Amino acid sequence: SPPPAAAGTALSATRRLVVATGITNVWRTPAAQAAAETAGLSTRYPGRFVLGIGVGHSQATPEYRRPYAAMVEYLDALDAAAVPAGERVLAALGPRMLRLSTQRAAGAHPYLIPLEHTARARALLGPQALLAPEVNVVLDSDPDTARQAARKHLRYYLTLTNYTGNFRRFGFTDADLAGGGSDRLVDALYLWGGVDRIRARAGEFYRAGADHLAVQVVPTHADEPPAARYRALAAALVQA
Repeated sequence: SPPPAAAGTALSATRRLVVATGITNVWRTPAAQAAAETAGLSTRYPGRFVLGIGVGHSQATPEYRRPYAAMVEYLDALDAAAVPAGERVLAALGPRMLRLSTQRAAGAHPYLIPLEHTARARALLGPQALLAPEVNVVLDSDPDTARQAARKHLRYYLTLTNYTGNFRRFGFTDADLAGGGSDRLVDALYLWGGVDRIRARAGEFYRAGADHLAVQVVPTHADEPPAARYRALAAALVQA
């Protein structure tokens, strides 16, 4: 949940990279701070910064209350500070927040979602809004070790009701959420396999309506440096 200024490191080290916060938490970064830092980055790096904002989760945020109203108030403050709606996206899962993301922002940046969410989000957003889901990838062709790594990563998210409620919205049951997640749930939320399989599954998200796919590598071993896997995926996913 970084403030916008955290994007400065990647922006200053590159010449063309577009960087988005994924996401700045509305409870942890005041709107005035987000607006000021966004303005500074946009001045130094025109067209290369997108402010991604979200309400987080009640289990992780003591201040959490009336999340939709809090997001509207935050967007009002950004408007008052002249942060362009076209330079911000919302971490939206449910229909109400998805609609807000097309009314008050450039679009949506959902996380930990099945493919069906992308298709439904596109239908709600319409053809023009940006839809940039983030997906988790386990670059491992062995079903057992790939799912083991995915379940380890998923464990914390199964304690967060925003995510579990969204899983249920797409037909997953208490049985799917038990025991670290059923194979059906894990396979829906994690792209695992070799490079060719990952590329094919990424292509499904684009065909379902995604404009951009943010990829997070989930390591199979805690001490595994992710850079090599990102490089392998980068070469493959450009073809997706």
